[in-house]
Amino acid sequence: MLSTPLSTPPTPPRAADELAAMLTDARERSLALMHDTLEARELGPRLAIVNPPLWELGHLGFFHDHFALRGLFGLPDYQLADAERLFDSSSIAHDDRWSLPLPSREQTLDYLSRVQQAMLERLPDGEASPAQSYVYQLTTLHEDMHGEAFLYTRQTLGDPAPDLGTPPHGDFGATSGTPDGEAPAGALPGDVAIPGGRHLLGSDESIPFRFDNEKPPMEIDVAPFSIAKTPVTNAEFAAFVDDGGYARRELWSEAGWHWCQHQERQAPLYWRRDVNGRWEERRFDRWLPLAPHQPAVHVSWFEAEAWCRWAGRRLPSEAEWEVAASREPSPDGTALAPGKRRFPWGNTPPESRLANLDAWRLAPLDVAALPGGDSAFGCRQMLGNVWEWTASPFGPFPGFEPELYRDYSAPWFQEGRYVLRGGAWATRGRLIHNGYRNFFTPERRDMLAGFRTCALRER
Repeated sequence: MLSTPLSTPPTPPRAADELAAMLTDARERSLALMHDTLEARELGPRLAIVNPPLWELGHLGFFHDHFALRGLFGLPDYQLADAERLFDSSSIAHDDRWSLPLPSREQTLDYLSRVQQAMLERLPDGEASPAQSYVYQLTTLHEDMHGEAFLYTRQTLGDPAPDLGTPPHGDFGATSGTPDGEAPAGALPGDVAIPGGRHLLGSDESIPFRFDNEKPPMEIDVAPFSIAKTPVTNAEFAAFVDDGGYARRELWSEAGWHWCQHQERQAPLYWRRDVNGRWEERRFDRWLPLAPHQPAVHVSWFEAEAWCRWAGRRLPSEAEWEVAASREPSPDGTALAPGKRRFPWGNTPPESRLANLDAWRLAPLDVAALPGGDSAFGCRQMLGNVWEWTASPFGPFPGFEPELYRDYSAPWFQEGRYVLRGGAWATRGRLIHNGYRNFFTPERRDMLAGFRTCALRER
């Protein structure tokens, strides 16, 4: 069962109208992603990597209901009969979600509407309290995470690309995967050298909202390293495939080889060859020529590990990834300057010229695109485009304490998951920053995951 402690973590207060706008925007996006799916199939296939659409929609309403209306405001009853028994993800086994006596689509949508209206009515004029600011951000960002999952579920099931309406500034090509007027950018090969030094890994109080697994930040020593300017591209991964990478036992760990053999695949999940032997990639319900300079995506940790062994490279630790994304060089370039950036380009919020986020493009861009978003060391697209696997197992930082949503992190520390950093094209810009940690098991490749590599250390 979801837990609701009496207090919330210290959080800077936010303007109430900002919280209302976030809440409303997240719901509009959820409905835009789900309406045609619900019309086609309210439950859908029973797969380990997806939820029934109707259940997942109801779960969103329950999460707001539980933590805000019940936990924050003390309303005695849920806004839907049996909501806890039907939609509590912590107590309902995944396989059971298809056999629950769920309310109708109309009843579920009405539940979401009533919960949202009650939350909006309880916001004050002016500035919200720290507790309200925390809970409203927690529940909205939780909905944003499900929004990204809705998108890669559509990919899993081969549904058409969604219609997300008009982008806020009209500067995205919503169906082409490329902004209007933006030519393919190509590749950006090579590494950048990062000096070593002390680093505060995680998120400190300068971040407006932090999840529990990002804190408390810890001081660590990071040795000098060299990291690629961009993620591995489709062309680079295709060279591994064409060299028999999926059939060469020496390139895979024992667990990776077992997974590879079980999958019986010789290429990434959504790749196939056309009648002329050229690679194609499925994007939602369409097969398209493989874009050589876009990042390899839908790649498991096992596949990333094998590619690295083939190429004589390695995955970065999450500390190395964060240093490359957030730190600046000293004036002479031999050390790390004090301080951290919230985003690779600085401390200003994301926008379309800096990062491919918020799903308006509905696809990755070439890895050389968006140079304005470079980190201080010259790494490109460290936020957006594709999530990037790291070599680091997902675990707590020393002093970790679970917070309001107690099942967000703690249950998964011993599950053999690995940390991903940086967000993808479907990730909401209000969610992602240099310290945000995602985490999945190494066989998963339905998510929008790719990888960036480091040079091997000299011995």
